[in-house]
Amino acid sequence: MDLQLYDTAARRKRPFVPEHPGRASVYVCGATVQGPPHIGHVRSSVCFDILRRWLVHQGLQVTYIRNVTDIDDKILAKAAEAGRPWWAWAYENERAFDLAYDALGLLPASYAPRATGHVTEMVELMQRLIAAGHAYEVDGNVYFDVRSWREYGSLSGQRVDEMAGEPAAAGKRDPLDFALWKAAKPGEPSWPTPWGRGRPGWHLECSVMATKYCGGSFDIHGGGVDLKFPHHENEIAQSNAAGDPFARYWLHNSWVTVAGEKMGKSLGNALAVSELLKTVRPVELRYYLGAAHYRSTIEYSPAALEEAAAAYRRIESFVSRAPAPESLADHPVPQGFADALNDDLGVPAALAVVHDRVSQGNAALGAGDSAVAAAAAADVLAMTDILGINPASSHWQADADDAAGDALDVLADHILAQRQEARAQKDWAAADRIRDLMTEAGIDVEDTPEGPRWSVRPD
Repeated sequence: MDLQLYDTAARRKRPFVPEHPGRASVYVCGATVQGPPHIGHVRSSVCFDILRRWLVHQGLQVTYIRNVTDIDDKILAKAAEAGRPWWAWAYENERAFDLAYDALGLLPASYAPRATGHVTEMVELMQRLIAAGHAYEVDGNVYFDVRSWREYGSLSGQRVDEMAGEPAAAGKRDPLDFALWKAAKPGEPSWPTPWGRGRPGWHLECSVMATKYCGGSFDIHGGGVDLKFPHHENEIAQSNAAGDPFARYWLHNSWVTVAGEKMGKSLGNALAVSELLKTVRPVELRYYLGAAHYRSTIEYSPAALEEAAAAYRRIESFVSRAPAPESLADHPVPQGFADALNDDLGVPAALAVVHDRVSQGNAALGAGDSAVAAAAAADVLAMTDILGINPASSHWQADADDAAGDALDVLADHILAQRQEARAQKDWAAADRIRDLMTEAGIDVEDTPEGPRWSVRPD
């Protein structure tokens, strides 16, 4: 393969060589379901969906895992604040994430495991770490001994002696040590372990689920840049200390910011996916979130979102007017597009190739050259399919049909209102012309005591 990926751990681009020929394994940190998703959450999902699609296009069979953190301090706090059971609160928000993933056309994960479903494996990993001298138990809490692992800090480039840890709890050996397991508190959910009842720490769960579904050594671990430390640093430490080689490549996408600040609920600047989808179509929002390089920050603004939506509509407009290709099976993408994605998923350069072909196709349509236009359309469809924004895909066609239906509702109601006004003024000729026009358009009009009703005539 020619694919080069920027490996955070190596601090450079590296040729991507799968551990097992013909297969690739990818684990991406998914949602902590404390609330519904904002676009900062789903940007990561869009970026790694594009990576997955490109790996598949390269002929690889991809195992793609995106976990769900369904037990966490924030979930418990939010659920209590809302007066809801923690499990109901977590599941409601998990469903909101699933709806957002589906709306944005993300391929379903191979598996989407929940943290609460893997407590047995967590206990086993803690037992391995304690036996190896890298973890210890205090009053039902289990901590990872950071100073016992000499490589700690290698991912984020930090030195242990320069780190500031949390205040040491009673019995905790070092402020830097992090919790693998938290002893049960009154009223909190808990699970039985050899050290008493409790619940998992955040970092432990991802090591367990990644190795369970991808193996002790796997290809790619992905997530937001804010997870690099401490979450991913802790994952590496506890997994390596237990004897698992863990991830071979580490990829991190950058933030979506508002006024220069990372988007997040705590800052009060979260833009919910559900709210933005009232202003743009899902495919347009996906285009916006995927258009920048995954390691670049997106500074959100309504103008930038509208600009991205207009860019997508230019692609869509060309595809709708060009001759449709018979099949895209095994259709090669332009070399410039492939080169761009092979260079650390260079989506901006790849989109430049897409828009160049759109311009060439539009010129061909203007010149009446249907063969050249059809060839351009085939290239555009092949490229946008890899980016997950193919206007001809069944997923976006359904979206377009809904939008067209909404537009038809508005237009038909407006025209019928004009007809009603003509009838009120006894301008029967104008009223008949409007009705005839709607009939010619395939819309039947029925006058009822409650007013006129319209319906689209079946083919």
